[in-house]
Amino acid sequence: MHTNASDGTGTPAENVRLARDAGLAAIAVTDHDTTAGLAEAMEAGRHYGVEVVPGVEISTALDGRDIHVLGYYIDFRNPAFQRRLESLRELRRRRNEEILARLAELGMPVDPEEAGLYRPDGRKDGTAGRGNIAAAMVRRGYVSDMREAFRRFLGEGKPAFVRVPRVSPEEAIAWIHEAGGTAIVAHPGLYKRDDLVIRLLEAGADGLEAYHPDHGAEDEERYRGMALEAGKIVTGGSDYHGERGGRVYHGPVGSRTVDTAVLSELRRNSRCRLG
Repeated sequence: MHTNASDGTGTPAENVRLARDAGLAAIAVTDHDTTAGLAEAMEAGRHYGVEVVPGVEISTALDGRDIHVLGYYIDFRNPAFQRRLESLRELRRRRNEEILARLAELGMPVDPEEAGLYRPDGRKDGTAGRGNIAAAMVRRGYVSDMREAFRRFLGEGKPAFVRVPRVSPEEAIAWIHEAGGTAIVAHPGLYKRDDLVIRLLEAGADGLEAYHPDHGAEDEERYRGMALEAGKIVTGGSDYHGERGGRVYHGPVGSRTVDTAVLSELRRNSRCRLG
């Protein structure tokens, strides 16, 4: 799940409450390149009786494709890990500024504060992104919905698309392992390159997010089989980003679930990392 510490719409506590209402035993809060929402989420988890897995989703690139790597049960207070995440957030901030500059050149100015790119408290640990910019474009009437914003302007190859240097997924996997966590390749079906997915499993990824709202049934079964054949962990999630204009991104809370036994696998694997 994603919170308003990155590109979700709900606070960490609100997301935990939604998970409780959906009957979930546990959730993972995995904001993009930040752990800013974890303390609040974990406190809410104790209040609502929902286990909150401390997580993160790291933005990487490989062979010209953006690839996301999930880290579960990370030691999110690890100073070296936090410095690494801050370097990624700085790249994200520079990308956001360039996107806004390109939109202004196209006659569609967007105020960065309106887009939620800066936290009201002035902290720099949040990671707003293209979803926030797209939502502001909708509010300003430049596009009818967020899908149009990405299809015409913000998506890869479009006029306001900006690519910035990214770390490799192999580096992200190493960072997660060094922080005592378990590294999972997020939504592999979105990359359209199963050879890269296999490469990452061979490079040390601990598993695949087989169950995801953007995967069809065949995709889910293929990635489940791929992970199991490699002796890796099979995970899943809703990738919930909240609601904008009555539309849920990517899936509703609880739309994809796995057995709680997966928690034990993730926890056991992470404890091995911590020694």
